[in-house]
Amino acid sequence: MVTDWSDLRRWPDVEASNLQAWDASDSLILDEAGELPDDVVVIGDRHGALTLGALEAGASRVRVHQDGILGERALLANAARRGLEPSGMPFAHHPLDASLVDGARLVLLQLPRSLDELDEIAQLVAAHAHPEVRVVAGGRVKHMSRSMNDVLAQSFSHVQASLAKQKSRVLHAAQPRGGITSTWPHEQRHDDVGLTIAAHGGVFAGSGIDIGTRLLLDHIPNMRAAEQAIDLASGNGVVAAALALARPDLRVLATDQSAAAVASTKATAAANGVSDRIDVVRADGLETVDTATAQLVVLNPPFHVGAAVHTGLAERLFADAARALEPGGELWVVWNTPLNYRPILDKLIGSTKQVQRTTKFTVTSSRKRT
Repeated sequence: MVTDWSDLRRWPDVEASNLQAWDASDSLILDEAGELPDDVVVIGDRHGALTLGALEAGASRVRVHQDGILGERALLANAARRGLEPSGMPFAHHPLDASLVDGARLVLLQLPRSLDELDEIAQLVAAHAHPEVRVVAGGRVKHMSRSMNDVLAQSFSHVQASLAKQKSRVLHAAQPRGGITSTWPHEQRHDDVGLTIAAHGGVFAGSGIDIGTRLLLDHIPNMRAAEQAIDLASGNGVVAAALALARPDLRVLATDQSAAAVASTKATAAANGVSDRIDVVRADGLETVDTATAQLVVLNPPFHVGAAVHTGLAERLFADAARALEPGGELWVVWNTPLNYRPILDKLIGSTKQVQRTTKFTVTSSRKRT
């Protein structure tokens, strides 16, 4: 199947960006899927190529799950570019739950990097899709491993790989195993910090606590007094829960653009008995926070785009925090020491002091200039 995706854009829509919104694995997934049923499920569509490609190939309705809110917005924008009216979009976004795959006969999947995320998806499909469901899961060969076959084989009796084409490959899975139920989210107790962490498969660090976050937790007593704190890019919710437990009068806003992170943060809050004081929002950074209103923002920024180290995401979050912080408000950040964010924080936020530094991680506190 030949599909023209020259008009597809990533989100935010930056015309000068040289990062295309589709790759050869999208084409291969659609080619390997064969004739499409009326109802198709798409999981992991980055910017809309799979969803719009499935509609062009004959599907009349697509149920789609995209973990990132920016991916959802890209799909909507790309659909509008192709003349689809907002009131009549032939696709619908779903959470990663039974409603997404109930009775489905075909699932098109962009393979996630995380084996845990793949396991959660496979369990969900095996438990709730039609007994004759086919899963067509593709990715770039350099990012695939034999372990992906093994994970799929835990939920499906038939798993077969396609031939590679344009540096991409597809895994076909069928015949769901009987008795499969979802084991997600996973929970882990960390007695050393007095927290129980719950995590879905697509969350960084899973139900563990990474080294950088542990350093940040040590400094919660040193953070300024506030009525509300913000856990920006909340991930599995460890910082939000730790703040709420340490300060019984504090309300916490936890925000992340990832659906898996939002679900994990909610589950972690519930596991630690602080759901009543943690508000969890799926959003692009601090877009839901008014300018110059935040007293305390805490951040462990992502530093990868795929497999590559990339500082752009962190810098975008720093700028958002600078907008949201009130004069005198504080931004506490832990970051990989070699990335040297301190000059950027000085420029965007205000006076930044180094609180702790190791060979791997640095904790800083920045006070918004008045």
